[in-house]
Amino acid sequence: QVQLVESGGGLVQPGGSLNLSCQVSRFTVDEKTIGWFRRAPGKAREGVACISPHDGYTLYDDSKKGRFTISTDNAKNTVYLQIRSLEPEDTAVYYCGASHYYAAHMDLRPGFFHTWGQGTQVTVSS
Repeated sequence: QVQLVESGGGLVQPGGSLNLSCQVSRFTVDEKTIGWFRRAPGKAREGVACISPHDGYTLYDDSKKGRFTISTDNAKNTVYLQIRSLEPEDTAVYYCGASHYYAAHMDLRPGFFHTWGQGTQVTVSS
């Protein structure tokens, strides 16, 4: 089964940037898309963006366009999430998930994803 390990979180001041990484192992032909989600304290998990590594197709939550960029390095089996102009409201645990669906044929509901990493904490505070 596919395994996902997130890294790159930390404490950042407002206005700063972060690059999160999702290392994917045991990647099989059944895995079509890797997505980034987040869960803020007291809130439900919400989708940020996803990407299908085979063709680079990306899907973003409308509210995340502009400050978030998802990308992939297929040679390293790693999916990245760059976050710019961080705001305190971005404080959350960020997770990556794997899906059997192509990004072009899905949306960012967590139910499309079947396997998750352990998450990486992002805290935005001065």
